[in-house]
Order: sequence, then C-alpha cells, then structure tokens
Amino acid sequence: MSDLAAARARYVERIAKRERISSPRLLEALAAVPREDFLPRGPWRIKSEAARSYRRTPNGDPVHLYDNVLVAIDARRKLDTGLPSLWVHFIDVLGIKPGERVVQIGCGLGYFSAVLSKMVGPKGRVHAIECDERLAARAANYLRAYGNVEIVHGDGCEKLGGPADVIIVHAGFPHPHPLWLEALRPRGRLLVPLTQRDREGAALKITRKGKDKRKAFEAEAVQQIRIYPGQGRGTTALDDRVADWWQRASALAPLRFRGIEQGLPSDG
Repeated sequence: MSDLAAARARYVERIAKRERISSPRLLEALAAVPREDFLPRGPWRIKSEAARSYRRTPNGDPVHLYDNVLVAIDARRKLDTGLPSLWVHFIDVLGIKPGERVVQIGCGLGYFSAVLSKMVGPKGRVHAIECDERLAARAANYLRAYGNVEIVHGDGCEKLGGPADVIIVHAGFPHPHPLWLEALRPRGRLLVPLTQRDREGAALKITRKGKDKRKAFEAEAVQQIRIYPGQGRGTTALDDRVADWWQRASALAPLRFRGIEQGLPSDG
C-alpha cells in the first residue's frame, strides 16, 4: 500500500470512529473519492477546526489533505472547504439512499458532491448549486467524471430544479427558506445551518412528515456550527433573533410545524 493509500485509509477510519458513522455506503464513498481531485495543486493552506490561522503544507503531496482539516479556497474571505468530520456526520444523519435526488446549496469545489454521487449511485442524482460563478465552473470541471452530478451556477433560494429527497445547505442562514420545505418529497430531509452574523449557530435537520397538502414538518437540532454565511442572507438584529429562536427551540424538543411565516414556524 502506498503512503497516500495508507493516509486515505487512516482518514476514513478516524472520521468513522470520531463521528460513529453508521453507514458503510458513506464510508465506502469517502474512501473512493480523492480529496486532491477537488483542489488546485499544492502546497495548500490548511487549519484544524480549533485553529485561528492557516499553516502552509510543506509541499504538494496529497497525503497532507488526509486529515480532519479545512483547506483554504479563498483565505481572504475565510472561505474554506468543508470540515470532513462535520459534513460526513451530517450526511450520515440524513440517511441518504441509492436512487435519491439530493440538492446541494453551496457545493464549493465539489468534493462532497462527489461523495454524494457515490452514495446515490447511478440511478440517483445530485443537483449541486453554487452562487459563485468561478467556483461553480471549477466544480463542474472537477466533476466531469461523475455523470449523475449536475453543477448549476445560481441562487439556491430561487430555484432547485425540482422536488428533492434530500437538501443540504452548505452555508449559514437565519431560518429555513420556504422554497426548501416546498421542494421536499414525503419523508424528505433538509439539513440547514441556522446562524447569526458572527457565523455561529446550529445545524437543523428538518423532515417532511405529512403526505398530503398540509405538509407537516419536524425540526431537530443536530450540532453547533460555525460556517460561512449564505449569499444574500439578512444582516439585521432581527435575523439574529430569528436564528437564535430556532436554535433554542429545536434544542429543547423537536419542532412540528406546517410552514414558515416571517422566518418562524406556523401552523397555517
């Protein structure tokens, strides 16, 4: 086994143990997707989840990428690739099945799009939306070999391309967007980070329970999170209060509701 293969195997094993991953299919997908295929050539600027500043890898050997580290996409904007342990945990929580249609909002350079591609298999689809035109173009290039992935440059708050079994939001918002709830199929799942202006908040899993037009939903807090804000999200004190309400309420008990009005759950 090469040094790179050994590093990749240790990477998968550590994340599986740390996050108690229950899906063998997810671990197989993680092992099959080369992280270096979704980044420019190294050296890279990386940091651990607890670090405040980046460090530069000593060279461009991909072995440096097989650790639980963030890799800078644009260090000036503090825009990084997703932390592997965090997003693998979220994907596991969503229970993604072969044949499902997954919508990603904010796919970045496409690494987790590739992991999701492996999970849904040839009969499934990944519809990956990226608001940054340059990132979308790079992701489309990196994902050329993944025939069940479609990269779209656009706004994930305006159009999702159709109904979804799973929606994963890779940026912070003050509340779930009604469009996302509307797009969920029966038993569909949404993972969304609800954050304040300081990027701090909680990731919520929302499941569509109802099978009729009433569309009952249930929301529960999954984990605290700090994440890059979504494009066009509000920046007012009211947005902070709405995000804080969701985080507190969903942490106490699962929230059941039928819709969203002014950012908060409603029974209408």
